Amino acid sequence: MVHAQSDSQIAAVRAFNRFYTRKLGALDQHLLDSPFSLAEARVLYELAHREAVSAKEIGLSLGLDAGYLSRIVQSFDENGLISRTPLPSDRRQQQIGLTAKGRQAFARLDRSSQKEVAAMLDTLPQPARERLVGAMTTIENVLEPPAQARSPVLLRSHRPGDIGWVISRHGAVYAEEYGWDISFEALVAEIGAQFIKSFDPAREHCWIAEVAGAPVGSIFLVRSTDEVAKLRLLLVEKNARGLGVGRALTDQCIRFAREKNYKKVVLWTQSILTAARDIYARAGFRKIAEEPHASFGAELMGETWELEL
Repeated sequence: MVHAQSDSQIAAVRAFNRFYTRKLGALDQHLLDSPFSLAEARVLYELAHREAVSAKEIGLSLGLDAGYLSRIVQSFDENGLISRTPLPSDRRQQQIGLTAKGRQAFARLDRSSQKEVAAMLDTLPQPARERLVGAMTTIENVLEPPAQARSPVLLRSHRPGDIGWVISRHGAVYAEEYGWDISFEALVAEIGAQFIKSFDPAREHCWIAEVAGAPVGSIFLVRSTDEVAKLRLLLVEKNARGLGVGRALTDQCIRFAREKNYKKVVLWTQSILTAARDIYARAGFRKIAEEPHASFGAELMGETWELEL
């Protein structure tokens, strides 16, 4: 038998759900004036933030009916948003990933969401914003406690051979995941060569992340002026995503910048790089400018972010 107190709590949760879905426009046929429904947008999000995932895993994660999810996946496939390959462990199932077109579609949706939430927060004074975000964090942590730390990540300074690895892996990863051409690898090679030629260990650093003795990530902090440092070439390999590698590398950069008395850290990224942008935002960076450009064989939206130290 349900007690009266439980009835009121259930009613409060249901009322909040109705309020929040209405507030976010989640009941609209299309989300944020995009061609996607809420369910389709959530599937896009999962694909943009997970690697080597099957449709079954996405369905379990989102609680979607298998038939409904199958129709979404088929629609994405027909529109060139995803690629499908048999899972190595079970060829009866398919591994799904976003194509370059799919990542661009998600990046546009992500930008719209970012602007929508920013507009909502802009109507609130700072104390109210902090209360709102704190309450949301509490809800999330109560309903789904944060996972325990997994495999240990080691950060070390670069050594001979590492810069070549950084260049090679950037070229391969961005070609595979985003369809960028070899001009991006050329840019990374120029950055790497300049770092070696003008390396100032008192004010600059490169860190290589290792898991079980194998390199899985990189990041650079280089001098721009006496007061401004640049964060460059953040990379995390597929097999290490979800271990906190990107966040550990970024935090290390920020600590080093503070130790060297920089006043600001700046970086240039692309709107399509959603996982990296999430890491920067969580670390306290804020986007200060954006500009469309055609580079690396793709139409991109470049973004400048900065962190006041």
